[in-house]
Amino acid sequence: MDRQAKAKNQTFSHSEILGITKNLETVIGSGGFGNVYLGTLQDDAQVAVKILSETSRQGFKEFQSEAKLLKLVHHRNLVSLIGYCDESDMKALVYEYMAKGNLQHQLSDRNPNALKWNERLRIAFDAACGLDYLHNGCKPSIVHRDLKPSNILINENMQAKIADFGLSRAFANDSDTHLLTSPAGTYGYLDPQLHISKKSDIYSFGIILFELITGKPAVTQASGKVSHILEWVVPLIEKGDISNIMDPRFEGNFNTTSAQKVTEVAMSCISKDLVLRPDISHIVAELKECLNLEIIMIHGSSSSVFESYITEIHAR
Repeated sequence: MDRQAKAKNQTFSHSEILGITKNLETVIGSGGFGNVYLGTLQDDAQVAVKILSETSRQGFKEFQSEAKLLKLVHHRNLVSLIGYCDESDMKALVYEYMAKGNLQHQLSDRNPNALKWNERLRIAFDAACGLDYLHNGCKPSIVHRDLKPSNILINENMQAKIADFGLSRAFANDSDTHLLTSPAGTYGYLDPQLHISKKSDIYSFGIILFELITGKPAVTQASGKVSHILEWVVPLIEKGDISNIMDPRFEGNFNTTSAQKVTEVAMSCISKDLVLRPDISHIVAELKECLNLEIIMIHGSSSSVFESYITEIHAR
């Protein structure tokens, strides 16, 4: 990563992009913008290369927005832009490579190695730290607008980073809010209040927390019926039945106090009253405490173990 950081914001030619990707040999992802390819720089560092398809008009706008934003923001829990190509016949963004893919894949029931509860807490904590930087560390604040598991990427050290800033917007102050006539984002994670502000990101983050807790996707379809995760999770929580929302793949290996606390945080994130939704800095503090509870359970130790963990992940 140090080598990649030194090479940040390079400009690449069309031919260099083809060389890096071995003529677009290996597709590792795709979206409305086009495909993402595996690439290798001259120093052997692996990268992900997002190439805009010629037919994606909306993608071009998002490409410009993402390139502009990622040149300005730098945080250990945001995916780093290494460089870009902006030629007439090639639009590409070159990012650091995240070897473990995205959180959606990691949570899938098709993944044979289910994430443990403490791993999910670490991912939630990392993502919250990245969002805290966007909301509170950037001036003006940046609202991501499309938080979801497929936009949280994980590297070989299980460190999570927020990605895909094509819909992100800067807001002058906390009271700066926009009503949406045509909602941007992804169904299932969109704030039902249909506005854009930090609080809409908080709603999306709450849905992600519920996916981490339950192991179930935000939206499911069975027998032609579309269901949202909140439809079955919230009634169980309101009955105090936390044990039946926890992912059965945990096999009971989690601290019940931390599970309860994360559930309470998730519920506050999805509150219909925007005022009751917490600031992301509060969520970071709560998740840090939950991680500490897990580490004490695993190691039977004091918070010194947690502090060494926090020091270690921040040094990555």
